[in-house]
Amino acid sequence: MQSESDKDQEGSLFPIDEHEELVSEGGQKVRRRGIYLLPNLLTLGALFAGFYAIIAGMAGNFNEAGWAIMIAAVLDGLDGRVARLTNTQSAFGAQFDSLSDMVSFGVAPALIVFSWALSSLGEAGWAASFIYMSCAALRLARFNVQLGTVDKRFFVGLQSPVAAGLVTFAVWVGSKYQIEITPTIAFLTALLTSFTGMLMISNFRYYSFKEIHFRGTVPYVVFLLVLVLLVVIAQSPHEVLFSMCVLYACTGPFIWLYRLPKTKARKSGDH
Repeated sequence: MQSESDKDQEGSLFPIDEHEELVSEGGQKVRRRGIYLLPNLLTLGALFAGFYAIIAGMAGNFNEAGWAIMIAAVLDGLDGRVARLTNTQSAFGAQFDSLSDMVSFGVAPALIVFSWALSSLGEAGWAASFIYMSCAALRLARFNVQLGTVDKRFFVGLQSPVAAGLVTFAVWVGSKYQIEITPTIAFLTALLTSFTGMLMISNFRYYSFKEIHFRGTVPYVVFLLVLVLLVVIAQSPHEVLFSMCVLYACTGPFIWLYRLPKTKARKSGDH
């Protein structure tokens, strides 16, 4: 006697199982078939941009690699918000997004920075790249298991898209100004790559901006500030985007240092 899944496969045009997942609707568990198109198309676009960044970086075209990482970051920021706005969130989308992030913000930056400077360091170079890539994987795994258990206003550890920007945009700027890869530059790049990886798995808290609701209203001056920021980025995208990543990456340690005296005082009071 054939099972229901066997019958579905025989009646399908292609020998590919239809995706099914259990969801809660009206307090009951129901089985939903298929995947949502729009948010997963955005995730697929981010995955393609990350893959293209790898190809461009290995070919020595670091300008295109930098643009591809930026596009991947924009699409990665959109897919989740689009899913929430259109009520098309799913377990499949969450897993697909995480795998896409690993390629675009884990593997791609590690290979790009290795192709630009770290290859000249030999084993130390690929070790620094591997540290970054493994930290990205650990960061994404920790984020997945902490969903729904941490304060949504903050991320624990530097987000992988910002970390990818910090590493890749450094290469972007260096390539633009044709900086010669000396042993000193290669060593500093290895330190930046490794340190960025450590920031991803740290306990530093970073503001998530998830409290910003696009359906709501904002003061008129906020809209003007966004307009000015876009104009500034358009004038010097390499330098401005890299500077923004550096400043944001520094906010985690600064918040930790600011809260440190309060934390010590609270622990002293407990004793």
